[in-house]
Amino acid sequence: MKRLFVWALACLAIAAISSAASAEPVKIRFILDWKAQGPGAWFYVARDNGYFQAEGLDVLIDQGDGSAAAVSHIMTGTYDAGFGDINAVIQNAALHPGEQPLMVYMLYNRAPYALIVKADGPIKTLKDVEGHILAAPAGSATERMFKPLALKNGVDASTVKVLNAAPNLIEQLLVTGQADVIAQFAPTSYMNFLAMKKSPEKDFHWFFYSENGLDLYSNGILVSQKLLKEKPEAVRSLVKALNRAILQVAANPDIGITTLQKVEPLTNFDLEKQRLIYTIDQQLRTDEVAKLGLGDLDDTRLQAAIKTVADAYALSRTPGIDEVFSRAFLPPKADRILSAGH
Repeated sequence: MKRLFVWALACLAIAAISSAASAEPVKIRFILDWKAQGPGAWFYVARDNGYFQAEGLDVLIDQGDGSAAAVSHIMTGTYDAGFGDINAVIQNAALHPGEQPLMVYMLYNRAPYALIVKADGPIKTLKDVEGHILAAPAGSATERMFKPLALKNGVDASTVKVLNAAPNLIEQLLVTGQADVIAQFAPTSYMNFLAMKKSPEKDFHWFFYSENGLDLYSNGILVSQKLLKEKPEAVRSLVKALNRAILQVAANPDIGITTLQKVEPLTNFDLEKQRLIYTIDQQLRTDEVAKLGLGDLDDTRLQAAIKTVADAYALSRTPGIDEVFSRAFLPPKADRILSAGH
């Protein structure tokens, strides 16, 4: 009887292992904030190097059309997860509580938002933006956060005409004079100006939101309420795989751009490598990240950001931190330490 019992247990164990091995991977539809450029390389590294597969995931990655738009795409159910703007999450948490995606990994610890004008143009201060044309892509988080910036600096945002245009035309509109100011992610415009044979420092003046009263967080990994409730372990696995890829690419950007070229064969290696390094140095390398590790954030700072957004948009309610961000799915801090250089 004892031998029969042991044999039965062995059969059950073998069956369990066989069942686990044949289990279908969890499918996740993932939307990026933007096109396939340097700062998005780690997502493709996680996919092509098998990091998702190792975690039992089958992740479909689609290019996006804006950081704020990514939030909307997840809310409609078109995507299960994505890379988007935490400030858009705050707005939707207030307006549509229970429907907003949740950020589970903060990546852009310092927001890359900037207003950019011609150095020899009429706009010398933020106040000078009044009465002028501002160009930005539809779905732009930078344009959406212009109102809080204006409120903070005594600018009448209602006098500014917003011109939405295709993402690849924004810098051209400024250069040709069809727009007086553009609202963009700094890494995007900086490298696009270089590609246009312009000097980002000499030919343009930059109003960084972070230097003009808005200490905001920006983009991170978002997951839908449905995925959170139905497959929380898949969320944990997604974060683990992406954290692994992010750290690898931050340490060796060449790996990221080489992978990116397989996705977009026309990728300019040197330009996108510069864009990637610029993003790592400006958005990821902060004192807060050095203290907390990638993915995490400071609750007091986030609470202040929530209040800034709520006040600027006169939201009917101020969301709680747990409606916007959760660190419950983060790997241990020791696994989220950004290397000293690249």
